[in-house]
Amino acid sequence: MTRKRVQKKAKVHWFLKLLILVTLVLLISKLAPEISKKEVYPMEYGEYVASFSTEYNVDPNFVYAVIRTESAFNEKAESEAGARGLMQIIEDAYDWVKYKISDERDITYDQMYEAEYNIEYGSFMLGYYYEKYNSFELAAAAYHSGMGQVDEWLEDGTLDAKNVVIDDIPANKTRHYVRKIMKAYNAYNNLYET
Repeated sequence: MTRKRVQKKAKVHWFLKLLILVTLVLLISKLAPEISKKEVYPMEYGEYVASFSTEYNVDPNFVYAVIRTESAFNEKAESEAGARGLMQIIEDAYDWVKYKISDERDITYDQMYEAEYNIEYGSFMLGYYYEKYNSFELAAAAYHSGMGQVDEWLEDGTLDAKNVVIDDIPANKTRHYVRKIMKAYNAYNNLYET
């Protein structure tokens, strides 16, 4: 075989290898977002989220954002403060929701580890806060710090209900929490249609 033929064959081999590599990269780049979004922003417990977000008039992606931020979809999660389950319901919040929805079922606070009840109670709270404040940021702040704190910030002018700026939230932990919720909420909105 002549030297020219060897060089030509080597170029063809190199070109084929490059073509295969480019094809693989393109294929992976198309599949990777689909795979990674489901891992990073899952939509587990869809039946409960769909049902209770509809019942309590709250965007399901907002519910998913809170679940992801609060527990990373760990049904048995418990915080140092004793908050329980997917949406990290504390006992005072459980009592308040049970009263507000006139829940006469024999549900105890221990059942906040069960996805169905946890998502129901958490979705009610988010829907209630959103209806009250007409703002996802303020609803998230109330979920984290309580309505009393958010009302105080609104009354003293620290926050403007018509133009909520996350950086204006005076409590560092709440500000950080709201940023995380809104980042997750925006990601869910970009990745999934509701």
